[in-house]
Amino acid sequence: MNYTDLKDKSLADLTAMLKEKKLELFTLNAKQKTMQLTNTSELRVAKKDIARIQTAITAATK
Repeated sequence: MNYTDLKDKSLADLTAMLKEKKLELFTLNAKQKTMQLTNTSELRVAKKDIARIQTAITAATK
């Protein structure tokens, strides 16, 4: 996911995507704690996606 993909979306879409990504990060963290996560790079990708979405939300509100 790139920032250029996000900057054209509406605020409602961005908040829905943010909620979805935070839930995904929560499940990935739970899987890591129980040793079920095999690809730990997914955690980093999810965190970066959340940061990109939050940046787009900040830019949309200004």
